[in-house]
Amino acid sequence: MMGYKSMATPMVTNLKKLSDFASYSNLVDPMMYKKLIGSFIYLVNTMPNICFIVSTLSQSMVELRHVHWVAAKHVLRYMCGTL
Repeated sequence: MMGYKSMATPMVTNLKKLSDFASYSNLVDPMMYKKLIGSFIYLVNTMPNICFIVSTLSQSMVELRHVHWVAAKHVLRYMCGTL
């Protein structure tokens, strides 16, 4: 993801609206998502500004959709811009 443009905010602005469309999107690999969220939980100790979005994303572990994966990648793009 080094070639991606960095983001100014850590969270998608309409995450609630995206969750409404989650039933229409495809399922994703739960192992990759859980590893990414686990890494985010570890980083919360050093980056408290992502605490809210990490807790929000970790609540969607039961039925993972492509929308949740895109929101998690948004956090990665934000972190790329804060280095």
